[in-house]
Amino acid sequence: MGIMFNANSKFIQGTFLLLVFLLINMFLISCFNEDKISQKQPVKIILDTDMGSDCDDVGTLALLHAYADDDRAKILACIYSSGKVRYGAGIIDAINTYYERPNIPIGAYKGFDIGDSVDKMSAEKLAKDTSAFGNDIISNEDAEDQTILSRKILVAQEDNSVTYITIGHTKGIYDLLISKPDSISSLSGMELAKKKIKRWIATGGISQNKDYFNYDWNYSKNGAALYTKYVVENWPNKAYFILGGENVFLGKNLKDTPPGNIVRTAYRDWLWWWGHKTLDDQRLSGDLFSIYYAVEGLGENLTEKEYGWLEVNDSGGTKWHKDQDDTNQVLIIQRKGTDKYFEEYLGKLTARSPQKSLK
Repeated sequence: MGIMFNANSKFIQGTFLLLVFLLINMFLISCFNEDKISQKQPVKIILDTDMGSDCDDVGTLALLHAYADDDRAKILACIYSSGKVRYGAGIIDAINTYYERPNIPIGAYKGFDIGDSVDKMSAEKLAKDTSAFGNDIISNEDAEDQTILSRKILVAQEDNSVTYITIGHTKGIYDLLISKPDSISSLSGMELAKKKIKRWIATGGISQNKDYFNYDWNYSKNGAALYTKYVVENWPNKAYFILGGENVFLGKNLKDTPPGNIVRTAYRDWLWWWGHKTLDDQRLSGDLFSIYYAVEGLGENLTEKEYGWLEVNDSGGTKWHKDQDDTNQVLIIQRKGTDKYFEEYLGKLTARSPQKSLK
């Protein structure tokens, strides 16, 4: 009887261990498959830009379309929150049309109190040339109100699923946060952002020296200072501030693209405005890093600087503070030695012809 008991015990023990082994493997396979599925889901993006002020906004939107062509991003809407250049929304529509996505919703700020007052890339000329670029929107007045559009887009999305990217001034996201409940949603803008936006990604100059503030074009100047301060201090979810691209230049990569490519045209016109320069002189690519990070993550070329938080003074000056605790703010910086990689990689994607109709 003792022998039979030992044999049965060993059999039961072996069966139990085999069952545990199978269950663990099934769990790991399930996790792996879920991870693969999640990685394949395109990143849902609302892009907020001050198009017309600098040509790297054009390159940023071109990069976003390249990722959309590869099913790595989904462009939910474009927001033009810098009202002084009256044709920024028209440029956005022309670019979207060039990339065969003419129906992407575009919202605009209709006021005149924020943004660059100088039309540096001939936005009016380009936006009005509808025969060349096929855009329906010409001026900001032709676009929907930016806050109404943002609320409509967010209500229609799943919770915690949207990436909101600011590559211009902070007026657009500020207006969203302070918006009141309305016929679109019973939630306030702050509540809607907290529920629907997974992360806010923004580009702009930030001082990493505790002894002084940096006064940046996006965060500090052109009437944006108080909006930046409010958004940074009240943002309800994760916020990622991107530093990179100061020595990553684009322009030459566009020389062999077709003359009808509005990305090439906008870079050419902006560079000519900037001291009669040409595509060979090129332009830095800071804003593009927001899209790159949103879609590709840190990878081997970006890094999280450290835990900390962003201080914004009343004049919009920005200064990064280290903090031992995990805050809801993250500083992302470009790794040293990656300029050549980014110049080649981003250059290739932004010069690529539209791929949507080829699928």
